[in-house]
Amino acid sequence: MRKKEDKYDFRAFGLAIKEARMKQGLTREQVGAMIEIDPRYLTNIENKGHHPSLQVLYDLVHLLNVSVDAFFLPASDLAKSTRRIQLEKQLDNLSDKDLVIMESVADGIIKSREVEED
Repeated sequence: MRKKEDKYDFRAFGLAIKEARMKQGLTREQVGAMIEIDPRYLTNIENKGHHPSLQVLYDLVHLLNVSVDAFFLPASDLAKSTRRIQLEKQLDNLSDKDLVIMESVADGIIKSREVEED
């Protein structure tokens, strides 16, 4: 039998789901309809850290582009943050011409950091 303290605390995950949902302008009702769950279930995940089923966890991270690495593998250097995954999703919607601009912006940021370090 498992001890109560062995259970994973899903509160941080719930907050990340809530933040991502709100950033995308979605209501709990809309997300609930999209992944076929009761909005109250989503409320409990977001606000109380209730443990979602594996299928609901998958559906939420897939729909809202949230990285689970930050929650389950926090020490991993290879983990992509939620912000990085969401940015990559936005980049997927850009044309090659748009990506040239984004690449130039990234190059400019990197070069400005190098100047600051000198």
